[in-house]
Amino acid sequence: MNKPSIHFTHEEFKARQKLTRDCLEKHKLDGLLLFKIEDMYWLSGFDSDGFCIFHNMFIGINGELTHVSRSADLANVKYSSICDDVRTAPDAAGVSWSSCIKKMLDSHHMQGKQIGIQVDTMGLTPRLFLEIQTELQGWCELIVAENFIQEMRMVKSEQELNYHRKAGEFLDVALTEALDTAKAGVFEGDIYGAFYRKLFSMGADLPAHIPPLGCGDSALNVRYTSGRKHLSENDQLTLELGLAYRHYHAGSMCVALTGPEINDLHLQMHAALVPALAEVQNMLRPGKTMGEVYDTYRMVVTDHGLAHTLQTACGYTMGATWPPTWMEQPMFYTGNQTIIKKNMTFFTMLILNDFETGLIMCLGEQVIITDGKPEVISHVPKNPIILDI
Repeated sequence: MNKPSIHFTHEEFKARQKLTRDCLEKHKLDGLLLFKIEDMYWLSGFDSDGFCIFHNMFIGINGELTHVSRSADLANVKYSSICDDVRTAPDAAGVSWSSCIKKMLDSHHMQGKQIGIQVDTMGLTPRLFLEIQTELQGWCELIVAENFIQEMRMVKSEQELNYHRKAGEFLDVALTEALDTAKAGVFEGDIYGAFYRKLFSMGADLPAHIPPLGCGDSALNVRYTSGRKHLSENDQLTLELGLAYRHYHAGSMCVALTGPEINDLHLQMHAALVPALAEVQNMLRPGKTMGEVYDTYRMVVTDHGLAHTLQTACGYTMGATWPPTWMEQPMFYTGNQTIIKKNMTFFTMLILNDFETGLIMCLGEQVIITDGKPEVISHVPKNPIILDI
């Protein structure tokens, strides 16, 4: 009987593990030390935020799959992971986590073998990496591994895509709730509250980072900042909202204006972004490169005379992510040769910032790559959003 928190079949997990072991052989590795929670979830279903303190998973070419866990995460392992081989790394003076990893590797007869380690992840601090290096020096060959699991995760299974679609469906409803709440005089915190109440009531997951929302001067901050304000007349409100379902994310981005006076530049920027988003989405076809997509955004905006407002990136791949960010690599930027493939998912977020005037305009939606036109799974209004005063 499946655990209630397993969101994929055992067959899908085993297929992912086989793909990973095939990559290990290709890279001439006998095993891999994983610290990226997204990869652990993909391989086993393990669901915890304890990775930010310590958690390690090992996968070997001969079928090995092992958690090395602090006791605080043992309940999460039992609840969510299909992996039954669990070793405890105690919190105790004189016991290092690196020594627990070595003990686990020794039980799998990895002495003298080539072991990969993930380093491009929030789950491995530089201090722990140096400790592991010292612990394993001369005992095995420790090799910094490529991000081949992350690359495989970019192409989603049908079940993963269904979770993305569900997130997009919920996001459209929650965005509408937030916009219905917003008007001149309303506290930003109440707009946040409307969004989060709807998110929770629908059974969605919290997004992996705090969605940026701000008016006035802070509207240009496309990262979350502390300190809530009230919307004013003739104001701008940036909403970069997102949520997740089974950790699979959907994002959207737009700017709402309060009036009664609407700045002409706001309308000019919006008039440039509507065709830019349409052209970007039209470029999202298998075989195109991510750099070509960015260049399309740049070309359309430049043709509208707004090159000075361009950003150097206009979106990124989306998947199952954990704090501190929902962003994953690669991103849309000029020269990026990553080839777009069917069943990838992307958050296309087009931002125009005019720092001289202090004005911003954005349009962002999430898509799934198909054989033809992409499937748009989150939606923002294409007419300027003018709020009631």
